[in-house]
Amino acid sequence: MNITYQSTRGGETGVTASQAVLKGLACDGGLFMPDRIPKLDVTPEELAGQTYQETAYQVMKLFLTDYTEEELRTCIARAYDEKFDTEAIAPLTKADGCYFLELFHGSTIAFKDMALSILPHLMTTAARKNHVDREIVILTATSGDTGKAAMAGFADVPGTRIVVFYPQNGVSRIQELQMVTQKGANTHVAAIHGNFDDAQTGVKNIFADKELEKTLADRGFLLSSANSINIGRLVPQIVYYVYAYCQLLHNGEIQKGETINVTVPTGNFGNILAAYLAKQMGLPIGKLICASNENKVLYDFFATGVYDRRREFILTTSPSMDILISSNLERLIYASCGCDAETTARLMGQLKEEGRYEISQKMRDFMADFCGGFADQKQDAAAIRKLYEDTGYVIDTHTGVALAAAQAYRQETGDGAPMVIAATASPYKFAGSVLEAIEGTAPEGDAFAAADRLSRISGTPVPEAVEEVRRSPIRHTRECAVSEMEDVVKEILNL
Repeated sequence: MNITYQSTRGGETGVTASQAVLKGLACDGGLFMPDRIPKLDVTPEELAGQTYQETAYQVMKLFLTDYTEEELRTCIARAYDEKFDTEAIAPLTKADGCYFLELFHGSTIAFKDMALSILPHLMTTAARKNHVDREIVILTATSGDTGKAAMAGFADVPGTRIVVFYPQNGVSRIQELQMVTQKGANTHVAAIHGNFDDAQTGVKNIFADKELEKTLADRGFLLSSANSINIGRLVPQIVYYVYAYCQLLHNGEIQKGETINVTVPTGNFGNILAAYLAKQMGLPIGKLICASNENKVLYDFFATGVYDRRREFILTTSPSMDILISSNLERLIYASCGCDAETTARLMGQLKEEGRYEISQKMRDFMADFCGGFADQKQDAAAIRKLYEDTGYVIDTHTGVALAAAQAYRQETGDGAPMVIAATASPYKFAGSVLEAIEGTAPEGDAFAAADRLSRISGTPVPEAVEEVRRSPIRHTRECAVSEMEDVVKEILNL
């Protein structure tokens, strides 16, 4: 049976997968959710030893039901190709009793590549399927990684343009350089004078502007998103959790049916939500440890049932997690209240108007699979340093937060189930902070000097993604106030 999608706030129902991918955000500001979570129709034992591409097809076909087999397999083949520097696409590395799921082997060395490599193909296929002849304008806010990965994915894709907003002084230097050096005549990026939440809210406000939507349509443009609010971003992320479990099985690290736990460094909530959906599909996952940095709004939420963004926004060494409004949590809220769109809309309205909301005990009970954890910057650095000293394995600052949270969970609960940690970025993307964690002092020189130093002490080569930025000229210099974001879009589109 075909799966259809509906808005978490009730304004749209019966939307096909390809239509949901094209639209990105529902017309009422809600997020698209499938009318049911499908079960895997192949066993992990059957998938063990299969390629990443085959696993991707077996998972994604269950959600993207109006794509033909040929369409979906073509999208997968084009996405997961030689742009990844390892044949496994998402290999597992065992270190210090944990399994690190390395999601940073794509062209921009962060986990966003896993979904944003395929989204342009899903989107352009969806446009053809739905006879859309307008130019697709991808509008995206980024806390550092989505922007580069989205621009790399959509660069020079016919019939598309992409506009990315990122927080000035709120990303690492390598992250910023990756964006401002991006090639492609259809790529545009602007630094906003604000934080990621400001950028994300600004993008949502542009989507909600019905007058602008009409103007865009009249001029031949269709607005969509590459953020994880797009179901076309979320579904591909489910794949790597299924693949990880099957790798463990294939390698004899776990037995048939054995339960694993998963820890995910979490900002916008999409990555850990994908793990939750994998569990709902039948994957034997026990606890989902939601790891936060000092912006621990999610940790407090799982501890109290109160989501409260009214707090200081802290810039940390794990900037992709410096987020106080976790958009994808809305999908879990929707599921936890029995897919009650009215309740979801009310709570999201409270968050917008009052800055907080509180869920019921029944909804909290529904979320029992989740466990909040957090690490401050000292704990993050200590986890990175100890792992390096004990094993020689180097992780980035976001993965360090996850490792600290995973270790704390194990100590507090005694739960010894195999632990998979989502390693969301290459340490080279945050080389200065990683070096400071390992050596105790800030490295001298610029971001590239730090990368070279990290290469020497880790015995690993500087990734091509960093070398490319080192030799590339800056192409994008636009910046704006938050209030000017819509004007920037209009200027880019000559409206």
